[in-house]
Amino acid sequence: MHTAILTFDGYNELDSLIALGVLDRVPGMRASIASPTPRVTSMNGVTIDAAIGLDEACTADAVIVGSGAKTREVVEDPAIMAALAGLDPARQLIGAQCSGTLVLAKLGLLDGVPACTDLTTKPWVLAAGVEVLNQPFFARGPLATAGGCLASTYLATWVLARLHGLEAAEHAMHYVAPVGEKDEYVERALRNVTPYLEPAAISA
Repeated sequence: MHTAILTFDGYNELDSLIALGVLDRVPGMRASIASPTPRVTSMNGVTIDAAIGLDEACTADAVIVGSGAKTREVVEDPAIMAALAGLDPARQLIGAQCSGTLVLAKLGLLDGVPACTDLTTKPWVLAAGVEVLNQPFFARGPLATAGGCLASTYLATWVLARLHGLEAAEHAMHYVAPVGEKDEYVERALRNVTPYLEPAAISA
């Protein structure tokens, strides 16, 4: 299974890289940084290479749209938005983190679906016609959104539970959680994610 993490110039490291680290803990899962350019630099000056382009991201089993300081520029870029028009919840899981929710809103993927985002992005998502929830995670069917940098762990948990089952998601979260607080972290992630899982994923 392949998850593409859309990462644009000005990206937030916590959003893209925490999800990448959690997802890659599960055998059989490949997580890739996907960008419109070969290299992108974060809002704090961390430059990374993209593993794949946006076209390949649109064929992944799951896609997470990361956030960043330049998301409003992203949604105004016709070339980027045209490339992302290939995202399709009928054949892939699609999630978004913080300002990544604005990308999904502008693509029309959140019509009638409430969403989570960060407090800075909230007014822009509301202006795009999407209801914003005061909670860290929400999913409906193949669409999920998370608000707040550290809620990226919930988005990763959801992707793993949907693609590999709840046990795999628990194992990955247990691995990355702080020593002495592992059970607490896993329980919190499951409490936020399991209400939105399909029955098959919960029983897997």
